[in-house]
Amino acid sequence: MRKILLALAVLYTMGNAGDCLLTQNKNINVNWKAYKTLGKIGVGGKFTAVNYTPASLEGKDFKELFVGSKVTIDTKGVDTGNADRDIKLVQFFFNKMSQNKIEGEIQSIQADPYSKGQPRTGIMDVMITMNGKSLLIPMKYHYEKEYFEASGTIDLGDFMALPALASINKSCYELHKGKTWRDVSIAFSTTVTASLCDVNITR
Repeated sequence: MRKILLALAVLYTMGNAGDCLLTQNKNINVNWKAYKTLGKIGVGGKFTAVNYTPASLEGKDFKELFVGSKVTIDTKGVDTGNADRDIKLVQFFFNKMSQNKIEGEIQSIQADPYSKGQPRTGIMDVMITMNGKSLLIPMKYHYEKEYFEASGTIDLGDFMALPALASINKSCYELHKGKTWRDVSIAFSTTVTASLCDVNITR
C-alpha cells in the first residue's frame, strides 16, 4: 500500500510539474516617448498619478493576471525630468483635450511560441481611451527575470488629438524646430514573480 501511495505521489508531481503560480503587485509604471525635430529626437517621460486595478494578483498564466486589468491616468501628473517642460506639456497639450485622464483596459493576450532559455514574449490588446476616443492598441510584451514590460505606439491623429499636438508644437516651436511628431511610443512595466514552476515549461 505504501508503494502504491508513493507511486501516485510521484505521478501527481510529474503531472503538475508545468503548473505555475504567478504573482503581481498593484505597482505599475507607465512611460511614454514623444518625438521632436526632423531628426525625430525622442523626449521620454512618465505619468506620476496612475491608478492600477489588476484583474488578479495571482494566476497560473499572464491571461489570468492581466486580462481585465485597468489603469486610470491623471494627465496632470507628468515627469520628463524638466519642470518647465512638464508645465508646458500639461498646459499646452493635455489641457487641450476633452478629458484630463487616460484609461486603459487589457482585453486579450496571446503568447508567442516559447524557446527554452529565452524571454517570454507575445502580444496583448489594450483598449485605450483618450480625448473621448477609444481604440484597441496592440502592445508587444517581454518577460524576463520577474520584469514584465509591454510597449506599443499610438497615433495622436487616431485619438482626434491633432489640435492638442498643434498647440504644443506652437508653444515649443523653436525647441522642436517646427516639428512635433504625431506618433508616440507607450509602455508599462511591473514585477511578476513566478513560483512552483517547472523551468522547462513550454506553454
